[in-house]
Parts: sequence; C-alpha cells; structure tokens
Amino acid sequence: VQLQAFGGGLVQPGGSLKLSCAASGRIFSINTMGWFRQGAGKQRELVAKISKGSTTTYADSVKGRCTISRDNAKNTVYLQMNSLKPEDTAVYYCNVEVRRYSNSYGYTPYWGQGTQVTVSS
Repeated sequence: VQLQAFGGGLVQPGGSLKLSCAASGRIFSINTMGWFRQGAGKQRELVAKISKGSTTTYADSVKGRCTISRDNAKNTVYLQMNSLKPEDTAVYYCNVEVRRYSNSYGYTPYWGQGTQVTVSS
C-alpha cells in the first residue's frame, strides 16, 4: 500500500491550502483516514481524522479552520485548511487504516511521505 500526499507549500498568514492523500495498492477496505503534523522540534500530533462512517474529529487548534473529507471511490482523504497561522507550519502526514484482503484480520495503519506546509509572510 502506498500513500501519496499532495498540496503542501508556502502560504501567507490567513491563506488557504488543500492537502490530498491518495492510497493505492492492494486495498480491500479502508477504515479511518487522518492527517497528522510535526513541527520543528515537536512531537507528531493529530490534526484531524475521519471514520469510515464519516465521523470527524479535529484538534482544538484547528477547529473551525480545517475540514477533513474523504472520497471512498478514490481512496483519497482531503484536508482543507483556511485562515492559516504561522503556528500551522509543519510537515503534514496522512495516515490511513487499510484492510488489504477480505480475510485479513483488522486494519493496518500506513503513513504517507509527508508534505511541508509553511505559513509565513
């Protein structure tokens, strides 16, 4: 299973970015999909996640500014980020729980390669 993340970049404070992450390979089913981030010298933290039934969870720091969504037909998860702040600067990683075969037990988490988001004037 491979995860390919897109959409990072340099944006001014108050700007917007949309990240996407597509899963490919041998996939029978996907459970929770999410985005994490890791700033310089900081631990990796959850930004947002969306369940198979589309229940969403957000970190308090991004509530009201970010929206996570998924396209099950494309095995893709998105993160729309608005009103970006310098403290949002980090490498953003997608995480997807995959069941590879119909007779597999449970889901295995996979990580994307990370995409840099820099918020600066």
